[in-house]
Amino acid sequence: MPQHQQQPTTAPTPDFSGLWVALVTPFRDGAVDHPALAALTRRLADDGVTGFVPCGSTGEAAALDEDEQLAVLDTVLEAAGGRPVVMGVSGYHLGKATAWARMLSQRPLAGLLVSAPHYVRPSQAGLLEWFRAIADASTVPVLVYDIPYRTGVTIARDTLLALAAHPRIRGIKDCGGDMAKTRALIADGRLQVLTGEDHQIFGTMAEGGAGAIAASGHIQTQRFVRLVRLLADNRLAEARAEWQLLQPMVELLFAEPNPGPLKALLAAGGAMRDELRSPMTRASDGLRERLVALDARLSRP
Repeated sequence: MPQHQQQPTTAPTPDFSGLWVALVTPFRDGAVDHPALAALTRRLADDGVTGFVPCGSTGEAAALDEDEQLAVLDTVLEAAGGRPVVMGVSGYHLGKATAWARMLSQRPLAGLLVSAPHYVRPSQAGLLEWFRAIADASTVPVLVYDIPYRTGVTIARDTLLALAAHPRIRGIKDCGGDMAKTRALIADGRLQVLTGEDHQIFGTMAEGGAGAIAASGHIQTQRFVRLVRLLADNRLAEARAEWQLLQPMVELLFAEPNPGPLKALLAAGGAMRDELRSPMTRASDGLRERLVALDARLSRP
């Protein structure tokens, strides 16, 4: 895999608005399928996505060791065609997380997507220490990933507003499930708010959010790109019509644990094998059939 090394520098803050795809990690016989990953990344770039987020929950990062994560990242960077890449970061050991952030900062990244530490359930003061320490260690911008149903801890509104004062914390992937908190962050204006809940793309952007980091964007990508652009332009009636077509697909893609349904549909189209790492499992046959049928209907002229 090609290596992308550069001396750490403080990069200008990018614009995180638009449609980012939370990438799956294709596997073949247990190993990462780098040719499939590269082809997928190139296809999504051609379809007009803003950028890519590898090694998040959709990418089964918890099942990848560090060498595999770096190899995935380098493949995506090579195939992205100059489009920005934000790398997922998670864990619960602060020393390891800061060292990882420093290492990743040597790649030409647009940013790091950092979740709250999972399992340990720290206080709000502990969350402030966690995110500030990782942002201090990074030389690229940081997006906070608020996803309490995976980490076990909710990042409070005041904590997020305090983190917004850090010069390298520039956005949030919002899966917090608290629309009042979402509105407060949008109104504050210091963090770009990107929804991470695909079924909230319309609502969050209609309220003034900057965009989405969406697993669903792998499928019917040009429609999702068009939806986000219409919302950004405040063309709500046109966006609503597009969203009403896409919403059933979003519901089906999350009817069973992600990324099982997504990989099943991508595999049906020949993009990769329908393979996940245990304990993640393939989607059921019935759901795969429904996804394939719906995708075919959406693809008709």
